[in-house]
Amino acid sequence: MKHGTILVCDDNADILTALDYCLADTFEHIVKLTQPDRLLPTMAAQTVDIVLLDMNFTLGNNSGREGLHWLGRLREAHPDVPVVLLTAYADVPLAVRALKNGAADFITKPWDNDELTSKLLKVLESNQTLVPLDEVEMEHIRRAVDRADGNLTLAAKMLGVTRQTLYNRLNRK
Repeated sequence: MKHGTILVCDDNADILTALDYCLADTFEHIVKLTQPDRLLPTMAAQTVDIVLLDMNFTLGNNSGREGLHWLGRLREAHPDVPVVLLTAYADVPLAVRALKNGAADFITKPWDNDELTSKLLKVLESNQTLVPLDEVEMEHIRRAVDRADGNLTLAAKMLGVTRQTLYNRLNRK
């Protein structure tokens, strides 16, 4: 089964070709960009499920700052789209900074094809399994009501809300 759309951004055409072959059986659509300044306009024009972003571009100074810059811009504009970073430099402090700045994962070049697709699918799966806050809240309320054996007054006390507030939350749609 193929998964939605992946946007791959790397300034090396050979890397893009290799990723195209590697990911063709996994994703329905592979959007390839060589210039990171095309990321935001491309994502504004079409739905993207995941981004694979190189950390270093030839215009930069190979410090990884370009990738971190674009990671920040992507997280601001599209916070629900996971970004996996790709780099030839297995720099642990850089990887930690990237993860702290919102990267979903970090992959080093050269990559193992199976490992790459596995990581991308795992990121997609974890992104899709995020439960909406209302559902989490309702499940928490149900557990409190169950522990209180259906006694709403006791359940409200356990939750730190008034009985009326609990009643309203149980009845909202």
